[in-house]
Amino acid sequence: MTTVLLAFLALSLLTPLLTRWWGPRVFYVIALLPAGAFAYTLTQTAVVTAGGAVTQNVPWIPTLGISFSFRVDSLAWLLALVVTGIGALVLIYCARYFSPDEPGLGRFAALLLAFAGTMYGLVTADDVIVMFMFWEITSVLSYLLIGHYTSKRESRGAALQALLVTTFGGLIMLVGVIMISVGAGTTSLAVIVAQPVTGTLGTWAILLILVGALSKSALVPFHFWLPAAMAAPTPVSAYLHAAAMVKAGIYIVARLAPGYAESDGWLPVLVTLGVWTMLVGAWRSLRQYDLKLLLAYGTVSQLGFLMIAVGFNTRDTALAGVALLLAHALYKATLFLVVGVIDHRAGTRDWRGLSGVGRSSPALAAIALIAVASMAGIPPLFGFVAKEAVFTSLIDAGVSGNAWGWIALVGTAVGSVLTVAYSIRFFWGAFGTRPKLARTALHPSPWDSLLAPAVLTVATVGLGLFASAVDPFLTPYANTVPGAGSASDPYHLALWHGFEPALFLSAIVIALGALLFRWRKRVARLQAQVPPWIDAGLGYGLTVRAVDRLAARVTHVGQRGGLPQYLGTILTVFVLALASPRQ
Repeated sequence: MTTVLLAFLALSLLTPLLTRWWGPRVFYVIALLPAGAFAYTLTQTAVVTAGGAVTQNVPWIPTLGISFSFRVDSLAWLLALVVTGIGALVLIYCARYFSPDEPGLGRFAALLLAFAGTMYGLVTADDVIVMFMFWEITSVLSYLLIGHYTSKRESRGAALQALLVTTFGGLIMLVGVIMISVGAGTTSLAVIVAQPVTGTLGTWAILLILVGALSKSALVPFHFWLPAAMAAPTPVSAYLHAAAMVKAGIYIVARLAPGYAESDGWLPVLVTLGVWTMLVGAWRSLRQYDLKLLLAYGTVSQLGFLMIAVGFNTRDTALAGVALLLAHALYKATLFLVVGVIDHRAGTRDWRGLSGVGRSSPALAAIALIAVASMAGIPPLFGFVAKEAVFTSLIDAGVSGNAWGWIALVGTAVGSVLTVAYSIRFFWGAFGTRPKLARTALHPSPWDSLLAPAVLTVATVGLGLFASAVDPFLTPYANTVPGAGSASDPYHLALWHGFEPALFLSAIVIALGALLFRWRKRVARLQAQVPPWIDAGLGYGLTVRAVDRLAARVTHVGQRGGLPQYLGTILTVFVLALASPRQ
């Protein structure tokens, strides 16, 4: 695994030079590396499926017990496949997305490849300090990728916002990481989960780590940075904000859940904020005319759904959660790539200016329809399998006496109604024909621009039809949840479970979502009455401006006296520090 990471580093450094020779075709070349990492991860399948793990350890700072240790178990295996597989497809897509005269193309290609390598390191790292190091590198690379269009103020502002929010959460998380590693007496994630730190120390450490996870995965109140990040090129949105970076918070919650899901505050925080995020994101998605923003708010909503599933403390919700994670990565990355094709061919992402795109490009419409149907939870697609699994697991949790199961079920059901509504809105907006508009003229596009979304769509269909074959690869993780071995009838992924409550609930959700879309004008009037101060992004802006003003005033007061004042200030602080009592 260290060899894979070093290869990512070396090729990332060479990519700007290679881009000078090959232009956009360089993406075909560098895509071979994540594709190779994908194949390498597949070779570990037998060990992972048997419940084992592939490990590697390289000492780094022995005195602190820190090492470059990596461990691929069922969860890391799944995330590594997502990161490398979708990463390779997005890089191939970039070869047709960017023109040879794209400014900073070599830099962009290098950063995107480096990000793929960093995410691979994050999900496979077993040392919690090393994992955090990769965690923060993703924030820096995300900042650079979102701000690719350096001449645009919107792009620079969105990049800075994403950096500040995720880094703020990361610094709080660092405190929790240090606390839990000290309490456990080790930096090994596997040991920290297998031998949980209990008591007040463990509770506070986990809550601090959750702050970092919530900010990274754009949950309320940190959700506003993700829609703003749509200023980035579409391949960045498809990879970072659908399949990779935003999954980092979901991953760390799933990683810690087997050991800490029963700790104080875990379930209330994740269920409450998860439901809130799912509803807020879906509600805001129904207001959007920009197809990319519609998907962005939908992603926020789905991240809330994912956080509930992976954070709930039962074996069946753990299985449903990782299935939903995979389904979401497939359909949401597909839809972002579809929007990129529409934007390039039509010259706009605002669906109010689009008409007849579905008739002009039936292949693109078919790909989008399958992805949208999976997002809405319609059979026989993998999104339906995952959503039904979540519903079933929450129903079982509620019936067994867990009140949070009913709260989560109601919240996710209502959120899923909104999901169906904005899914229909997306497809109707992107591909519908509007009588008052002339058919949108589409620029020609090479056939292989649809290669990446088509492959992801085939995976969505295949995994749905053969969901029972996927189950053995995901159950090893679910079986690590405490109490999993005592389940008399554990849930298994399958396309058909019979006429069960979750199936009827899914049917009701789809019907209500379709009605909500039909009543979209009434919904729009209701949304117009929501006051603007509800948006957390306004709070971010006010906070940043307040900090700027405070910094300016402090600088004005502290740096206007010249050298004598500077020396006096230094001396005063020095004396006060020496005079302060020592414990």
